[in-house]
Amino acid sequence: MTLTLRPITPDDQSFLYRVYYSTREEELSRVPWTDEQKEAFVRMQFHAQHTYYMDQFRNARYDVVLMEDVPVGRLYVDRRDTTIRIIDIAILPEYRNRGIGTQILNNLIAESESTQLPISIHVEKFNRALIWYQRLGFYQIEDQGVYLLMERQPNAAA
Repeated sequence: MTLTLRPITPDDQSFLYRVYYSTREEELSRVPWTDEQKEAFVRMQFHAQHTYYMDQFRNARYDVVLMEDVPVGRLYVDRRDTTIRIIDIAILPEYRNRGIGTQILNNLIAESESTQLPISIHVEKFNRALIWYQRLGFYQIEDQGVYLLMERQPNAAA
């Protein structure tokens, strides 16, 4: 499996929205809204998140994840002097559990080890990926209510 990254472009907005929507589907399945209400809510949330990321992380790299040149997800990373911050990583449901996320994180871990910078990420407490991050050597450094700030030090045992 060949994975590559390419910078997002304005033409990617509908794809990026689809990826974002897929991260909210389970949560939205429990609310008694119409499809139109869910769509309006998710569009508003997507726009707010995208605007916030672009404003708060101006020097970050915003990439589409490609598997064999097919867009399958997104990866947003802010590289700073003291840390590698994963702003967001999301893979479309039909491509999950194929090792894509693990390959991406292993590449970031290798970068962490070569630069000797820790990697950090915010993870929702109820996110199933929390155990996956822990298996890869991430640990909680701060409880921020709904989110946990997790970190992985360079050369940490997974």
